[in-house]
Amino acid sequence: MTDKPTTCVREDLKNRLLVQLSDQGFSIESGRLNMLNAQKDALRAAHKKACDHLIDKAMNGLKKYERNLLCSIANGSEIDPNVISPRLIEVKAKSRDELLFRYARLHWSIPVSAGYGRRLRFLVWDDGHDRLMGILGLADPVFALRARDAWVGWDKEQRRSRLANVMDAFVVGAIPPYADLLGGKLVALAAASNEVRVAFERRYAGKTTLISGRQTGPLALITTTSALGRSSIYNRLAVEGRTIYHGVGFTRGSGDFPFMNGVYHDLRQLVAENSSASAKHAQWGRGFRNRREVILKALDLLGLPRSFIYHGIAREVFVVPLAENTTAFLCGEDDDLQAFDLPFSHLAAYWKKRWALPRAQRDKRFQDFERESWRLWSKS
Repeated sequence: MTDKPTTCVREDLKNRLLVQLSDQGFSIESGRLNMLNAQKDALRAAHKKACDHLIDKAMNGLKKYERNLLCSIANGSEIDPNVISPRLIEVKAKSRDELLFRYARLHWSIPVSAGYGRRLRFLVWDDGHDRLMGILGLADPVFALRARDAWVGWDKEQRRSRLANVMDAFVVGAIPPYADLLGGKLVALAAASNEVRVAFERRYAGKTTLISGRQTGPLALITTTSALGRSSIYNRLAVEGRTIYHGVGFTRGSGDFPFMNGVYHDLRQLVAENSSASAKHAQWGRGFRNRREVILKALDLLGLPRSFIYHGIAREVFVVPLAENTTAFLCGEDDDLQAFDLPFSHLAAYWKKRWALPRAQRDKRFQDFERESWRLWSKS
C-alpha cells in the first residue's frame, strides 16, 4: 500500500514531462527526442519555456530594480553611430553592473545559465551615450568536448593538466539597438582582447585547481557554441585579416534545456528522495555534480530512456586561440604563452569602421527600438 502514492506521483510526473516535451516541439522516435522543425523560429519556441522559467525565477530578485536598470538601455532614436565609444567593464560582485548583467541575460532567446565554477563577466558600455551595448560571460569549460579536443590535439592527461587554461563563453551578444548595428561582433571580439586575458590572470593565474591540483597559468583559449545552429556572428569573424573565431565542428545535440522549467524542480526532488550524488569532491561540497546528472537519474526513476538527454539540436563549436602557440601550450610542448596583442580599444575602433558605421548607413531599423519594449514585468 505504501508504494501506491509514490507510483502515482511518478506516473503523474512522467506524464507531465512527456506533455511538456511535446509542447516544446519534440516527438519521440526510437527512444530519442526529435525536433519536428529545425528552423530558427521553431528552435526559439522550443527554448521559450526554459527562458520563461528563468524570468519567473529571477523576478523576486530583479523586478524591484527594473525601472532603474532600463535607464541603462538606449532608445534607438537617441543613438548617433558616429558618437559610439565602446568600453569593456569587468563586472564586480554585488554591484549595479552585476544586476544589469543578470537582467540583460534574461532577454536571450535561449536560456542562459549563470555560469559554472570560475567566472568572468563583462559589460560592453557605450561611453558616447552612457548606455549598455552588450554582455560577455566566461566560465569553466566542459571536461570533454569532441570538436575542441580534436582541434587542440591533446591526450587525456594533457587535457587534465591544462584545461584550467581554457574558458568557455556562456553568453556573448549585443542588446538592442546596438544589436542592429552588428554589436554582437564587437562583443565577440572583446573575448579575444588583452583586457580579458589580464582579468583572468588577475583572478585565477597562480591558483591551484581542484581537479588537477596544478597551478593555473595564463588564459590560452576560449570556446563557445552558436545559439541556434550556424552562427552569423562568429563565422568568418576576422580583424585585419586575422581570423578570431574558428569553427571546428558541432556538438552532439545533448543538453538539459528541454527539462529546465517548472518540471525540473520536481525531477530534482524525485532524485534527491530516491538517489544520491555519484561524483563528489571533498572541496565541492555535497549535492549533485550538475543538472545532467539529475536528469539522467530522474529518467531512470521514471522508466524513460537516458537517450532523452539527446535533443538533436546541434550547435556549432568555435575556438578563439589567444596566442600564436595556443595548441603547443595546451599540449604541454611550450611553457611560455606567446599571446596576441589585441587591446579592446583597437578592436572597438575596427568594429566601428568595418561594421557599425556601414550598417547604420544602409539600415535604419536600429532607430525604431524603444527600451520600454524590453520590460519583463508589469509596472505594477
